[in-house]
Amino acid sequence: MNKTVIDSPIDKIAIFAENEKLIRLDLKTKERADSVITEKVLLKAEKQLSEYFSGKRKTFELEYEISGTEFQKSVWRELLKIPFGKTKTYGEIAAAIGKPKATRAVGSACNKNHILLAVPCHRVIGSGGKLTGFAWGTDMKKWLLGHEAQPKGEHNEN
Repeated sequence: MNKTVIDSPIDKIAIFAENEKLIRLDLKTKERADSVITEKVLLKAEKQLSEYFSGKRKTFELEYEISGTEFQKSVWRELLKIPFGKTKTYGEIAAAIGKPKATRAVGSACNKNHILLAVPCHRVIGSGGKLTGFAWGTDMKKWLLGHEAQPKGEHNEN
């Protein structure tokens, strides 16, 4: 497994790859970057994350591999359909995958997503617009949704 660490407006992010596929993003990491980045997917992920934070990128074009059940994978595929700057509820995701009563299971699948941002679970909210659970915390979820709502990706703290 190879990794690199980037600075971002939200904190340091460690990017992990294996066999030319992205496998994990970690926030507030204590990881250190490998001395020389050799995997193309790490370079590509680093570039695309920088573009996302600068407002130049709305979707990620990365090869990734995350392990999970078929149900989890169906949720993650559905998350990829949520456009930049938009949100869906856990119930809407459950209905879209043909499991309308599985809202809690959708939340659990979002929690198991190790490639946050690229597979945008931050765009999933509770009914009534409530910001619920997010592996990086609800304050981070609020920041990311605010970032995506700003013209050209410009985020301000107010």
